Amino acid sequence: MSKLKIGFIPEHFSTPLAFAQKYYGLDADLEPVPTGTGTLTARLKNATDEGPLDVAIGLTEGFIADLGKAKAAGVEPGYGLAGNYVASPLLWSIVVGAGRDDLRSVEDLKGGKVAVSRIGSGSYVMSYVLADSQGWLDASSEKDAFEVAPIGDFAALRKAINDPGKSDFFMWEWFTTRKYWENGEVKNIGSIPTPWPSWVIAARHSARDALPDLMEKINRGVAHFKQHPEEAVEYITSTMHYSKADAEEWMETVRFPDDVRGVEEGMVDNAISILKKAGVLKGDVGTAESMISFKRSS
Repeated sequence: MSKLKIGFIPEHFSTPLAFAQKYYGLDADLEPVPTGTGTLTARLKNATDEGPLDVAIGLTEGFIADLGKAKAAGVEPGYGLAGNYVASPLLWSIVVGAGRDDLRSVEDLKGGKVAVSRIGSGSYVMSYVLADSQGWLDASSEKDAFEVAPIGDFAALRKAINDPGKSDFFMWEWFTTRKYWENGEVKNIGSIPTPWPSWVIAARHSARDALPDLMEKINRGVAHFKQHPEEAVEYITSTMHYSKADAEEWMETVRFPDDVRGVEEGMVDNAISILKKAGVLKGDVGTAESMISFKRSS
């Protein structure tokens, strides 16, 4: 097939992917997608004007939610889970507008309006996981715990919570967000970790034959990341908006697997269970076996 087109979210987690291309012959078009996992899922299905992707690296919850909803709707999404990219959970910051003195804690958000990058994105899914953790979801009620406002990329979300009436809060990765509450643009009022490994690799079924080589190249990029932490910090601080201190602190918290090939069924089934409990998934959403399209060879 022609050169793979790989979509990724341009944050610090993408560093091993950059190393795989720079040093280990990953011959692919790497395309940054700042609007998040919801856009990645849409482009894997070729459902946007931006063109299709062959492979996407994004948040676990966004892909599993999308695949489950497709199954419940009787739709073939054309892609599946292919690899586990990050083994550690993701810490989400919960932020409100800088001037919102009425919003001082997570409890104050119930019944408000959450800004999300896109319906189905990680920011959307995790808002419901947050609601479930707070006991805001009532299975007997059709009313949501809060109103959802699809806004767009990270910059648009920050603007939205400072626009009176547009939204009350949004959620985004902790280290990416911290700069903006430290400079006073937004206010952090809490955090919540994902109850699953945070990042996975998804791929269209048509790209299956190219996956073994792709996974091997990413594995080498991950190994380089682990063996050269100073270079990783330099790459992050020189190409993205992170301070050296933030990059070094993040390096202490993140865990990439030694081998990204394949996805554990138990992890996916656990995520499905939690997403069903949170009300993100409903009906017959399938199982891990139906969502995983690339299994590691024994």
